[in-house]
Amino acid sequence: MGPLGEAELGAPLGARATLVQFSTAFCQPCRAARRTLASVAAMVDGVAHVEIDAESRLHLVRRLGIERTPTVLVLDARGRVAARAAGAPRTADVIAALGRIL
Repeated sequence: MGPLGEAELGAPLGARATLVQFSTAFCQPCRAARRTLASVAAMVDGVAHVEIDAESRLHLVRRLGIERTPTVLVLDARGRVAARAAGAPRTADVIAALGRIL
């Protein structure tokens, strides 16, 4: 799979990394994931958080093999998937994943 960009995500990539969250409207853990990822993006310079509604972007869900929400992808500066995790992420895990690519 090639890199992801603004066209696929509907938002620009972060200068250094992008946290991509796939969510659905009634997903309770997605709310916690949103808070965690937004907090990390605010703490780490050059990191963006993009939330994607999985139900409205089924082509992207299929392309990336997203099986549940929330699923979080950590993209490097070029939009390549460097890490992925399903379920609500812990702040320490997100920071560790970013640390491997920054």
